Amino acid sequence: MTALIIIAIAGLWAGVQNTLAGGGSFVTLPALLFAGMTPLSANITSTVALFPGQLASGYAGRGMVRGVGEVTFRALVFTSLAGGAAGALLLLITPPTVFAKMIPWLVLFATAMFAWGSFGRKPSAQARHVGAPVLIGIQFLISIYGGYFGGGIGFLMMAALSIAGMTARNAGATKNALAAAMNASAVAMFAFSPEVKWLEALVLAVSSTVGYLLGVWVLRRVNETMLRIGVVVLGVALTIGLFWRQA
Repeated sequence: MTALIIIAIAGLWAGVQNTLAGGGSFVTLPALLFAGMTPLSANITSTVALFPGQLASGYAGRGMVRGVGEVTFRALVFTSLAGGAAGALLLLITPPTVFAKMIPWLVLFATAMFAWGSFGRKPSAQARHVGAPVLIGIQFLISIYGGYFGGGIGFLMMAALSIAGMTARNAGATKNALAAAMNASAVAMFAFSPEVKWLEALVLAVSSTVGYLLGVWVLRRVNETMLRIGVVVLGVALTIGLFWRQA
C-alpha cells in the first residue's frame, strides 16, 4: 500500500511536470524501482501508464500542431509510429541485464539533453532550416530512443523542430502529439509483455492523467525556471544513484 501511494504521488507530479517542462519519467522511474520492479519492468510500466495523459495532452493542443517546411504533420506521425515500434522491439529483445547496465547512461543522456534544452539552447531571430530528409531522419532516431527509453524526448523534439524552423508554441504542441504517436506503437507492443505490472500501471495512469490536467492550471502560477532546475537536479541525483548501485 505504501508503494502504491508513492506511485500515485509520483504520477501526479510527473503529469504536472510533463505539462510544464517535461522529464516526468525521472519521477515515475525511481518510484517504480522503489516498488520493487526491475529497471526493465519499471521502464515498460511507466511508458504504458503515462500514455493516457500523453493522449490527453496531444488532443488538447491539436489546434496548434503543424508540419514544418516540406514535411507534413502526417509524415512526422508515421515516422514517430515506425520509430517507436522499432525502439519498443529493441527493448523487448534486449536482455534485462543489458538494459540494467545501460539505464544509468540513458538517464545521464536524457538529463544532459533536458539541461541543454532548458538552459543551453539559445533562441535565434532566424532559425536554421533543415531539409525534409534530415528532419525525418532525426525524428526517426528520436522515436527509436523514445520507444526504447523515452526520458528527455520532449526536448530532443523541441530542439529538432525549432532548428527546422517551427515556432516554439507550435513545436511544443507538435512534440506532445508526436510523443503520443511514438508511444502508441510502444504501448501496443508492451501491452502483451509480462513485464507490465498492471496494478501499478493503473494507479500511475489515473494519477498522472490528473496531473496532466492539473498542470494546465499550474502552468500560469509556477516558476518554470525553478521547476527546470529541479528536474535537472533530480536527473543528476538519479544518475549518480544508478551508477552507485552498479559499482
